[in-house]
Amino acid sequence: MPLSPEARSLAARCEPRVNELARRMARESFEELPGYPELPDDVKDLEIAATARHGVRLFLRHVGEQDADRPGSHRLFRERAAQRAEEGMPLHLLLRTHALGTYVLWQALRDVARPGEEAALVELVDVLLRSHPAIVGAVAETYLDERSALEAEQRAQQRSLVRGLLDGMVPPGHVLLDQLRLEGPALVLALGVDVPPAEGPVAVRRRLRRVQTVLDHAFDVDVLALLEGDGGRVVVPADCAPPDELPRRLSKASGLQVRVAAVRADGPAHITDAARTATEILRITRACGMPPGLHRLDDVLLEYHLSRRNESSHRIAALLDPVAERPELLETLRTHLAHQQDRRATAGALGLHPNTVDNRLAKIAETSGIDLSSPRGTALALAALLLRDAEA
Repeated sequence: MPLSPEARSLAARCEPRVNELARRMARESFEELPGYPELPDDVKDLEIAATARHGVRLFLRHVGEQDADRPGSHRLFRERAAQRAEEGMPLHLLLRTHALGTYVLWQALRDVARPGEEAALVELVDVLLRSHPAIVGAVAETYLDERSALEAEQRAQQRSLVRGLLDGMVPPGHVLLDQLRLEGPALVLALGVDVPPAEGPVAVRRRLRRVQTVLDHAFDVDVLALLEGDGGRVVVPADCAPPDELPRRLSKASGLQVRVAAVRADGPAHITDAARTATEILRITRACGMPPGLHRLDDVLLEYHLSRRNESSHRIAALLDPVAERPELLETLRTHLAHQQDRRATAGALGLHPNTVDNRLAKIAETSGIDLSSPRGTALALAALLLRDAEA
């Protein structure tokens, strides 16, 4: 609906005051907002004042042309919102400057209004209030998009640094590692999900966010995590021990059985080795059929030693070649060793009759030549399983 000549005339009387209004907003009105006085003077005098000046002129142009939806009219607001997001200005402060700027403009219109121009003033306020939501919407949308992009970039950079540290690609003492807040001892974890489900990427991201939240709360610090669908690696930048209930809490959050291997690193220079050890502990617990839970090196000392490769490794691993094509035999052997060679416990775990377990173990002994009834044969079978798993 076109504005009356009286409304346009009233708005025109504000045009000579555009610069004055912009300065008042940037240097007086906004100063009452929490956090605004701490902004640099050049930001106030140049960027914020220029944005305020643009906003006042945009309103006056709308009054004259009645074209509030001209393409590009919010471009400067969007550019400034992106800058404020990059600089870290809180969104609430940015939006409050726009709201307060609208109020200052209303005060200016009221001050220049003459007796009898009340109806014209109402028309202008109507235009002002109708245009404000579009501006605030453009500012908030751009700010949030920019913050989201910046945070995604920061997360990607942090993940890259953590990955480089864990893999030994970023040497200790590198200047970039200052961003990770790693100075003294740290705790390194390897997480494993026994049977990752088939699920979409959105479900995976949600599950990983829940896992990250549990880790942060468990250690009361923002842990450095590289999480994937089947587990991941974690660096806790603190000299601490993992809570015994951590695997249970992770399993509850993810809906899956989770196993955790924990290794202490004396300092940043030891994190790479600690990560390798934790990953190896995790592999060993799986290869030996151990149930999910919290595992440390002391829990698998013998198995860890037996799984080290040397000139005899390939010959030990080859002892199980005769049953390599019989996965049910290997699984029976693995379960039997995990249950301290208790045939009934093995049968219960596999859902078999104890006699079936006996028959399978006899077949393994016959074809491989390993005497599972002797301590030496048990050690050989355990070492062969571990070394074959490492090769795989």
